[in-house]
Amino acid sequence: MKPTYQKSFYRLLAACLLASLTSLVAAQTKTTKILVAFPPGGPVDFVARTLLDQLGKELGHTVVVENKAGANGAIAADALSKAPADGLTLWLSSVGAVAINPSLYPNLPYDPVRDLTPISLVVNNVEMLVVNPNASVNNPKEFIQWGQQKRVTMASSGIGSVPHLAMELLASATKSDLSHVPYKGAAPAITDVMAGHVDGFFGDIPGLISHIRSGKLKPVGLASTRRHPLFPNVQTFQEIGVAGVDSDNWYALFAKSGTPAAEVDRINQAVRRTLANEAVRSKLSASGAEPSSSSPAELAGMLQKDIAKWGRVIRDKKITPN
Repeated sequence: MKPTYQKSFYRLLAACLLASLTSLVAAQTKTTKILVAFPPGGPVDFVARTLLDQLGKELGHTVVVENKAGANGAIAADALSKAPADGLTLWLSSVGAVAINPSLYPNLPYDPVRDLTPISLVVNNVEMLVVNPNASVNNPKEFIQWGQQKRVTMASSGIGSVPHLAMELLASATKSDLSHVPYKGAAPAITDVMAGHVDGFFGDIPGLISHIRSGKLKPVGLASTRRHPLFPNVQTFQEIGVAGVDSDNWYALFAKSGTPAAEVDRINQAVRRTLANEAVRSKLSASGAEPSSSSPAELAGMLQKDIAKWGRVIRDKKITPN
């Protein structure tokens, strides 16, 4: 190799190595934050942390969880609104903050349709009706008869929560006498059902599964169109002929409005591959959550449908947060 060409070759090689090193350093210093509007240890936080390692591998950089609890999701929404629209800050939200709050709170400081860019559905969480193990009811039909014969008390995790609205769907569909008893969160509501202070509770299966397996709660029915894979013997209300009792507290990822379409698609594909990973799927499924990805357009459609659905329930039942 002639000296002139040799120098040019080494300059080109050095430039390529420098570019590769720069790209590697940039990838290592880039971080995606997943905002969670609940404290550590809850079901949404669990799902977010289950995604971390594999999603980081799929994106090619670090992914962390940042808990922004409080104000019914408004703190997390505010944190997202203040971040750049670059896809590096995401919000893993349950259905309440994005599909129920717009109808429940007239002065909500964010608009889920206007301010959020859908990325992908992550898990489905159908609502399961549970009672104290000593209760005489064992299936949806018996529970309905129970509610038509006596006043049945139903705990919820708060006014306008998914458990509350699932109860309202059942009361309307069956003309049962269900009396709402709101609590400040699911944990105290579940505790009082186990203690026999209230009759029943609709809840996400991940929050109920350990108590069911330990015999402290008895599953009665599902607010779903199909049975759950971990509880194949628990009937849905639909299969006994009761329509309209269908409640899914799904969790989904959103980015800030204005995030470039190419970046949305890149994250969506990474989420799909993450949820297809056997270790991730197994961990989520074992908890009772049902892993399920979607396209951004499919998630947008789900959001619009549930905003309309839960808005009707809130208006028809004249539900207010206080």
